Amino acid sequence: MKAIIQRVSESSVTIDSKVVANIQKGLLVLVGFEDSDTQEDILWLTSKIANLRIFGDENDVMNLSLKDVEGDIIIVSQFTLHASTKKGNRPSYIKAAKPEIAVPLYEAFIAQMETELGKKVQTGQFGADMKVALVNDGPVTIVIDTKKRE
Repeated sequence: MKAIIQRVSESSVTIDSKVVANIQKGLLVLVGFEDSDTQEDILWLTSKIANLRIFGDENDVMNLSLKDVEGDIIIVSQFTLHASTKKGNRPSYIKAAKPEIAVPLYEAFIAQMETELGKKVQTGQFGADMKVALVNDGPVTIVIDTKKRE
């Protein structure tokens, strides 16, 4: 499982000209799944994201988590995070999980994030053509791969 975490001052997701998610201060998380991802990966990653200390404290030092600042979150599925560009110029998505595996993982990821944060989270729509807008605050962008727990 791979995730791109972006600290935002605002973000939204639009599908067919309709805004389906909209937040102010918080995180935009793009997440991609592969066949080998497990519930353990979900538990580890959702905890990591909810507790990642990337928001400024009173001294503007990144010392606070999403939980601490009571920020919001948008979670968007993005299979292209598993693109392989090793050969040629057309990316291969062979490592990305097919929908029958990815959809249950995506739904479990959302449910676990809601448990971690103790509130409803906003999302995109799996498989939809989405327009994702954001104002990256900082900018702060962090990449996490559950297979390389660094």
